[in-house]
Order: sequence, then C-alpha cells, then structure tokens
Amino acid sequence: MTLFDKAAAFAIKAHQDKTRKLGKLPYVIHPFEVATIAATMTNDEHVLSAALLHDTIEDTETTEQDLRLNFGDRVTYLVLMETEEKLSDMPRWKSWQERKEKSLKELADCTDRDVKILWLSDKLSNMRSFYRSWKIEGNSFWNKMNQRDPSKQAWYYRTIARLVSELKDQDSWKEYNSLVETVFKEVPVNA
Repeated sequence: MTLFDKAAAFAIKAHQDKTRKLGKLPYVIHPFEVATIAATMTNDEHVLSAALLHDTIEDTETTEQDLRLNFGDRVTYLVLMETEEKLSDMPRWKSWQERKEKSLKELADCTDRDVKILWLSDKLSNMRSFYRSWKIEGNSFWNKMNQRDPSKQAWYYRTIARLVSELKDQDSWKEYNSLVETVFKEVPVNA
C-alpha cells in the first residue's frame, strides 16, 4: 500500500459520519478535492497525502502522534502547518479572528512551497463551496459559518491570495483569486 493509499483510507475513517457545513455532503469529499487540486501543482506523495489528512488533527480525534506514527515527519509537518490551534476555552465563532490571525502569521513566515500548495488547495476547495452557496443564497449563506461577517471573511481569503502569490502562475491560484474577487466583489478591498 502506498503512502497516499494509506492516507486515503485513514482520512475516510477519520471523517466518517461527518458532513460539511455547506451542502451537507460527506466531509471526506473535501480532503479528496484538496488532494486533487494539489495534484495539479505537484506529484509529491507527501504533499498529496497531507492534503488528504489536512483536517484530521483540527476536526477529528486524530493526534499529531497518530500522524507521525502512521505517516512520518514530513506529512505531519505539512498537516500541522495547515492546522489551526483550537483555543478550546472559547467557542469557534468567538475565537475565529484570533485563530485566523495566528495561522496567517505562520503562513507569512513560511518559505516552504509545499505548505503554500497545501494552503491554496484547501482554500480553493473552500472558495468553490462558498461560490456555489453564494450563487444560490447570496450573502445569507454566511449565517452558516463560524464567522458571519463577509468583510472579515474577505480579509482572510484575500490575505491568503497574497501570501501564496508565489503560485500565481498556477491555474489553481488564478481560479482561487477569481472566486475570491467574485464572492467578495461587494466588499471593499481594505476590509
């Protein structure tokens, strides 16, 4: 069994019975989409495996040690670089700003292209989902999110576009940037 196959089986098991906030689809579709997007930019099995596993520590009972034992240091590092600290003493909606600021600082300080590929892949998958919901529901779809203020969401997703802009020649970055500007077109750029 390849590392990628092992990661796929692990992700399916870890996310079983979970659904996405938007669309109520099985959650595991998201990590597979993230891996598919990443595969347009790299064929590195560690990156693609990390794409499948990127939400396991953040959203399941999986621990850093679980990943390290099963997938090694490189995959674990990549997943950790895309994992937000939970700040369990606060509800997710209340800690949203603090969690996003901290993770954006880590991304800004990172020079590892593979981390940026992982971030871009995850956030492009999110933006595709946002776009579908926005087309159907307009800005009311934000009411399903931890952060309901579109201006704060715009700040976050626009900042990511800038921080991963070394990938701007990639079709994935172009699609991401286009979706960000479409979904947040009514939100001022300085928001």
